[in-house]
Amino acid sequence: MALKFISAEEAAALINHDQNVGFSGFTHAGCPKVVPVALAKRAEEEHAKGNPFKIGMFTGASTGDTIDGSLARANAVKFRTPYQTNRDMRNAVNNKQVHDPIDYFDMHLSQVAQEIRYGFLGGVDVAIVEACEVTEDGKIVPTAGVGITPTICRMAKTVIVELNSKVPSSLRGIHDLYELQDPPKRRHINIFEVQGRIGLEYIKVDPEKIFIVETSEESEGGGFAPLDETTAQIGDNVANFFVNEMKNGRIPQGFLPVQSGVGNIANAVLGSMGSNKDIPRFDVYTEVIQDAVLNMMREGKISFASGCSLTVSNEQLQQLYDDLDFFKNKLVLRPSEISNNPGLVRRLGVIGINTAIEVDIFGNVNSTHVMGNNMMNGIGGSGDFTRNSYLSIFVTPSVAKNGDISCIVPKVSHTDHTEHSVKVIVSEYGVADLRGKGPNQRAREIIEKCAHPDYRPMLHEYITLQDKGHTPQDLYSCYEFHKSFFPKSKVLIQRNAHQLHVPAR
Repeated sequence: MALKFISAEEAAALINHDQNVGFSGFTHAGCPKVVPVALAKRAEEEHAKGNPFKIGMFTGASTGDTIDGSLARANAVKFRTPYQTNRDMRNAVNNKQVHDPIDYFDMHLSQVAQEIRYGFLGGVDVAIVEACEVTEDGKIVPTAGVGITPTICRMAKTVIVELNSKVPSSLRGIHDLYELQDPPKRRHINIFEVQGRIGLEYIKVDPEKIFIVETSEESEGGGFAPLDETTAQIGDNVANFFVNEMKNGRIPQGFLPVQSGVGNIANAVLGSMGSNKDIPRFDVYTEVIQDAVLNMMREGKISFASGCSLTVSNEQLQQLYDDLDFFKNKLVLRPSEISNNPGLVRRLGVIGINTAIEVDIFGNVNSTHVMGNNMMNGIGGSGDFTRNSYLSIFVTPSVAKNGDISCIVPKVSHTDHTEHSVKVIVSEYGVADLRGKGPNQRAREIIEKCAHPDYRPMLHEYITLQDKGHTPQDLYSCYEFHKSFFPKSKVLIQRNAHQLHVPAR
């Protein structure tokens, strides 16, 4: 049958108020770019007429500004899940005075597709996806990010495909697209090595429900900031820790697959591993494949990378397209329920490396909320990997806000990862190995190895406040670091019976 081609505005007209819309991509990679903008414009037009217009949003993870930013600014979002990084979306989530409240609920990325299938989140009315190829019999080839695309395409009543001419159709073959069976019929996943494949290179969809919008949009990928001294030192500390683990036989000499989160610190860690001559070639089993991974493939330091998206700069992405013959047998892109699958993470022995907002002295980690109440981005896939990794590592600078607040605190203001899952903490000052240690030992290890020297005396003082129980937590004073950051709290701090000597601001 003939494919149906329409404009972005005509595509937006297919979406109605109160419908649930699923978007392709994972980070900015693989996200549609023109239909969401047209949809935001339609929402603004409907609002100007006095009509309601909001949609529910399912995504693979964060998106580009053309999705999260444009729809948040247009007050067009009823609910949003899972992970987000856009400033305007974040402001709308945190500030109830910005338009109307957005019901944002955070989720482990490995669970999003299956919970949609289970019916826990409502149905999928429309899927908006980016592709580099669409065939007349309904085969859709995604671009640089997958996320939940196979599930939303299959379940949606209408599938709008942005066919992007900027992405070569020769990208076909880099994907391994597979959906899990739902209970009670789920079977084991036949992946036993990082490069294993079990799925198709395309998504098969009923062509009757496909509408195509032709585009030629660049990716929204930006570069990474130059390494600063703190970030570089964290990377070196992680690499040196790995070398020591190999020497002591706790990491095999052939190494293990590595997962690293998004951002400058993750890139720095991979870069330090690549420049360390004592770390052998290794595989990557992760969510986001970043610039450092592609560079290390060219250098022969990484042999194979499995991920959910190519979250790279536009320059790196174009270089990959230009050199697909080199990269195509070294990369695979999967749906998030496979790239982040807890069973596969555990089976493959993945070393998980993720970034914390703050860590407490007992090993609990906050990776989502600033000061306990303001959502930063979300848990992403860090929980999928942390709970199930061979070795779970969290990295963080020792201080934030120019040293005004310690990232090592008595008690985290929000808990995403508990002490039971976190094995190693790394800051620019050193490595705290928490394996086989009780609360008091963990506290001393984290304070001495990771905390900024200016805050160590106060943290040591804290663990002397409570002399009873298994964990020396003092509920009268555990949030003094946090309260001291806010000027309005200073008087209350001074009156506290269990006052810590936090420096005045």
